[in-house]
Amino acid sequence: MNNIPSISIVIPAKNESRNLPSFLPMLHLLYPDAEILLINDGSTDDTAAIARAAGVTVIDHPYSMGNGAAIKTGARHAKNDILVFMDADGQHDPGDIPALLNKLNDGYDMVVGARNAGSHASLFRRLANKFYNKLASMMTGHKIEDLTSGFRAARANKFRKFLYLLPNGFSYPTTSTMAFFRSGFPVAYIPIHAGKRSGKSHIRLMHDGFRFFIIILRIGVLFSPMRLFLPISSIVFSLGAGYYGYTYFTENRFTNMSAVLFLSSLFIFLIGIVSEQISSLHYKNIE
Repeated sequence: MNNIPSISIVIPAKNESRNLPSFLPMLHLLYPDAEILLINDGSTDDTAAIARAAGVTVIDHPYSMGNGAAIKTGARHAKNDILVFMDADGQHDPGDIPALLNKLNDGYDMVVGARNAGSHASLFRRLANKFYNKLASMMTGHKIEDLTSGFRAARANKFRKFLYLLPNGFSYPTTSTMAFFRSGFPVAYIPIHAGKRSGKSHIRLMHDGFRFFIIILRIGVLFSPMRLFLPISSIVFSLGAGYYGYTYFTENRFTNMSAVLFLSSLFIFLIGIVSEQISSLHYKNIE
């Protein structure tokens, strides 16, 4: 592994004492020169003690602040130019890191490990992730193969530009991916197989799934408003035109409902234009 560049591996962890005794020694063995940062997000078990015993740099949160908050803490403290983010639950294979870095060297600013269909624990997760990927691709104008994968490598100077946007919860991959695409920073994907996690997941499927959907819409409004507002405006306008056609041929009149729909379509379109101008302010100092 001598050809591996200097990297900082950031690992958010909460109550992962079951997985760390096998996971951390493997990281040390494969990447002896890497900076390994474990962000202890308010664990109530021996997570921090096990990590320190393994020779890993541990940064403690005084209480559980969320997966995204741990990622931000790690990114702020990392010393190297390349950040590798991975989970501590045993799902991500440390042996896949060189593939991420090799792709990064092809001129990309972020490389994401895209999980295959068999990596998802249930049919519902597979369908939900497919839907999120399609919706996010529409918002950004780029094909997004895995919107929610937490296994990724990124250039530190680019990733830190968006720390203020990242939520403290589990949707940091969503926000960072869409931010990179919208900012014109090239993103690539490599196929990986994520193993079954050991222990209990901290993600509540229905609750956090809805939050992922809201985050996608929020980022769409923030970064590419017209991709959201223009289709909605067109749908409302079409409803108004259709209803007007119906009332014209059946009652030979123009109704108030048609007027409301036409005006609503216009207002939605104008809001999209204003939002597009506001979103551009996020990039005036991007370089």
